[in-house]
Amino acid sequence: MDYLTVLGLSAATLTTISFLPQMVKTWQTKSAKDVSYIMLITFILGVSLWLLYGIFRQDIAIILANAITLVFNLTILWLKIKYGKTRPRKYL
Repeated sequence: MDYLTVLGLSAATLTTISFLPQMVKTWQTKSAKDVSYIMLITFILGVSLWLLYGIFRQDIAIILANAITLVFNLTILWLKIKYGKTRPRKYL
């Protein structure tokens, strides 16, 4: 494994685990009222595109980071929908 792959995997690990505390907090408190639907959906779309990019480039760091990040953020979105006190507005 070359140093660029190690660098990419290190960056991927840090950015991916950054969502873990939000997911755990949302799960434990059963509240996601402060999480924005717009941010989640926009981020999920962006991560999905990065995942496709990584697949086409056959870059393991990009694929792993974005696949795991996508799962984490889809989980947060699911928790937001499940535990959200209010329903999203029509324009959101």
